[in-house]
Amino acid sequence: MCQIKAEKADDVKSRLIVEKLEEDEAKEEAKKEMMAWVKKQDECRRDFTQSLSSVQDEIGELAKRKQDLLEKLRRCQAELEAKRAESTKLKQKFKIYAQIPDTEVRFSAQDKEEADDDSQPIRGVFTISQRPTVLLQGGQALITFEEEKVASQILKIAKCSVSCDNKSLDVKPKRLTMDPTVKFEVHLDVSRKQLKVSNVPPSMPEERMRDRLEMSFSRPSRGGGEVEGVEYDKSTGTGRVTFLHPGVAESLALRGRYRVDLDSEVNVQVGPIYKHQLRKFQTFCGSPKRTILLDNIEDITDEEDLQDHLEIHFQKPSNCGGEIESIKYLSGGKAVQAFFCEDLEERDE
Repeated sequence: MCQIKAEKADDVKSRLIVEKLEEDEAKEEAKKEMMAWVKKQDECRRDFTQSLSSVQDEIGELAKRKQDLLEKLRRCQAELEAKRAESTKLKQKFKIYAQIPDTEVRFSAQDKEEADDDSQPIRGVFTISQRPTVLLQGGQALITFEEEKVASQILKIAKCSVSCDNKSLDVKPKRLTMDPTVKFEVHLDVSRKQLKVSNVPPSMPEERMRDRLEMSFSRPSRGGGEVEGVEYDKSTGTGRVTFLHPGVAESLALRGRYRVDLDSEVNVQVGPIYKHQLRKFQTFCGSPKRTILLDNIEDITDEEDLQDHLEIHFQKPSNCGGEIESIKYLSGGKAVQAFFCEDLEERDE
């Protein structure tokens, strides 16, 4: 029994020794695998550190580039605002705010070519010319001499002493620079055969509306005539009627209104069709040859008396003066616009 037990114990011992050896081999394999993973972890850590450094450098570069772009954007916005302000200033400077008065136009003659062809539009050319101006402020005077050389002599003097009621008044002569002025032509062509129609109620389809307009404008009893074609836009309520013969559109345009037959009789607005073009736009800037500006004038007496003293002083040849064509002095606190119409030394701006 004991021998059998001893043999069994040896078998168990041998099996345990084999299992121990197998476990030791597995342990070594696991140790090697762990060391490989640790090495791979270190390599990944180094790669991550390098990648992080590279990404941080790139982020820094992008941040710097962003700041540069923002700074450039601010400069561009400032330049844009400055250009806009300059553009607005120039627009206001060259805009013409004027109520053009009604002017009677007298027909003088008709060109032979136009007389032979009545289908040609009525053509008109209008020249708009702006008079040069300068703002005369308080404590200043404008003097226009009859001769240019007198104004030139006065402008060479730095300061003129004018006697005024036992007092001496020092004034500074200056050359005038006119504000920019413009001159342009408006070419206008008014159609003899076409008529503009507006305020047409959208009460029916476009094709049917064109037929009704053609029928209405074809009635001689209402002043119409033979219609060549009709255009109509339902969205705007406007249209265009083209007559076969000239003259009908002209007479109807003078009325301003016309009765058309739709679902019922409706009054629509009629008017001429014209084309206009702006041509020969020019700007001028110059200095008057015979006019000077007197500045820094003190109000030591009333306006009229001081103007008389200035006129007497600058009329005397002993003061390098001469004959005065016109003079205007303005006391302090006032301002007027002075207009010029001749003797401008023009130069392109």
